[in-house]
Amino acid sequence: MSRDTFPYSAATLRSLQRQREQLEQEDRRRAVSRQCLTRRVQTTRSSFQPPASQRRHYCRDAAIHNALYTGDVERIKVIFKEKDSAEVVVETVTEELQWSPDIGLFSLIPKKSHTTPLRITAARGYSECVRHLICHGADPNTALGGRGALHDACEGQHTECAQLLLSRGADPNIQSEDGQAPLHLCTTELTLECAKLLLDFGAFVNLPSHYTRSTPLHVAASRGLASHVALYLSAGADPCARNREGETPINAACAACDTPKHFGRYLRVVEMLLEAGGDPVMPGNKGHGPLHNASSNCHLKLVQMLLDHGASVHVTNSAEYTPLDCALQMATDYPECQPHQLVQVLLNHGSAPPSVKMWRFCAPSPLTFEILLNAYDRIPPGDFWVEAVPNTLWEEHQTFYESILHVSNQPRRLQHLARCAVRRNYGDQCYKEIPNLQLPPVLIAYLLLQPEGAVH
Repeated sequence: MSRDTFPYSAATLRSLQRQREQLEQEDRRRAVSRQCLTRRVQTTRSSFQPPASQRRHYCRDAAIHNALYTGDVERIKVIFKEKDSAEVVVETVTEELQWSPDIGLFSLIPKKSHTTPLRITAARGYSECVRHLICHGADPNTALGGRGALHDACEGQHTECAQLLLSRGADPNIQSEDGQAPLHLCTTELTLECAKLLLDFGAFVNLPSHYTRSTPLHVAASRGLASHVALYLSAGADPCARNREGETPINAACAACDTPKHFGRYLRVVEMLLEAGGDPVMPGNKGHGPLHNASSNCHLKLVQMLLDHGASVHVTNSAEYTPLDCALQMATDYPECQPHQLVQVLLNHGSAPPSVKMWRFCAPSPLTFEILLNAYDRIPPGDFWVEAVPNTLWEEHQTFYESILHVSNQPRRLQHLARCAVRRNYGDQCYKEIPNLQLPPVLIAYLLLQPEGAVH
């Protein structure tokens, strides 16, 4: 047997034969269809022939593609030197491996993609190339391949290219195939100048995207772009606009601030939105409000800000979770964010102690667990939460965990019961009224559930 060959199994040979027969059958069908179409078109070609100015010219030359993608302006000037020569379609073909269930094999399927020279150069910031192409017939509003050149320039942070396109008539509100305007694609801090240009040329600051119904303010808020938010608000953006999910920009910002190193950016964004009249309470379609999202991300300062502006700790979402429930579920995911302080704040603003099923989420966080347990006037029996505590953590905090088991289903100390009575009396105002009591600081801290390292 030759080294360049290898045996096929009988099943493989049958599959290959079946694939070849199907391909031949498909080729015959397409040939017949083309013949019928040709005869039909020939009878009316003269009446349906588009004018020369509207005909699309396709460019498949790899050398021209290379000049465009590398920004070779001298080569581009040679290629596109005739008037109206730059409005061509750049076509590329790639072979994609796709599974064919009919034949049980993978096959290479050619896939064509189309764009324009103007889109290619604008996306890469080749301003001289963009200028030359526009001067030689490239239409700034051609949206080929799903979007226009202005979308690419803004997304790529290329202010000069955006300026050229807008000054030559590009529509600042042109929508892409997925329903986004260029302003929706200003998603980084470096796109601020592009956003300013778009607004100067008439971009609608409250224009919702076609599918998500998000405004540019939603996008900027969800990215933590304080400068963009300030710009849009100064241009009349609606801080209470709702997207398809029913979320306001405040809710979008609170949901997105899930990385502690970016907490400061989102805090500033929400502060500006609140000052502009944004609603700190309005939930999305699933009942998940800003306070739920901020609590889930363990953003203590953001939670405090929302509470100061009237957010309620009693509101439940569609899953019947309160903001406190959301905070407890994430207590072990953000240990560096001091989750116990967040739980303490929510409880001191009147949040009711949750059902015992939530204990397993916060049991591995001793400080959080202690603060939560001290909000109950009695601890029900059972050690169902014990298995949620890792062995190493149990050994490290053995005294604390054993103190919980010791008081389970037992009367709590009179001092603790007095604390519960005082807290019930003040309810939602514990955080404000208890510090004003004429009591020693130690007792004030005790009433506000300051942890002590054990449960009594």
